[in-house]
Amino acid sequence: MTQIYDFKLDEMDGSKLDLADYKGKVLLIVNTASKCGLAGQLSGLQALYEKYYAKGLVVIGLPSNQFKNELSTDSETANYCQMHYGVTFPMTQRIEVNGPNTAPLFTYLKEQSGHGMIKWNYTKFLINQSGELVHRYAPITKPERIEPEIEKLLK
Repeated sequence: MTQIYDFKLDEMDGSKLDLADYKGKVLLIVNTASKCGLAGQLSGLQALYEKYYAKGLVVIGLPSNQFKNELSTDSETANYCQMHYGVTFPMTQRIEVNGPNTAPLFTYLKEQSGHGMIKWNYTKFLINQSGELVHRYAPITKPERIEPEIEKLLK
């Protein structure tokens, strides 16, 4: 049976991001887009990452241009996110979240949540230390609103 730790992704710089390396951590996986009206959430995601990383939280951003809100290249995206929002959490190369070329991780997350298609950028998936999906959050859910659930998981 497939589990979250079976997935490997490519980071922006081309290095491998193996989710198996995060066993025992709380994961917050988010499809991002630099030019989306919700891109300000990158600041909130970064704040959560900084506050809880040492306690076991890992935020992972997966840029997608499926909603036509991402920059032209992965390097432009990486630079933009770092410069404007101070992003230091792992960011992957761009992916697709819906359709025939959906990234396998997003196929898995959608199946696990039982909610189907990703409707917009900044859909968030909270995964506990055992690799189980705890909750799928709507794009408009601000990262700060997820903080109490993250704190519970990290206790």
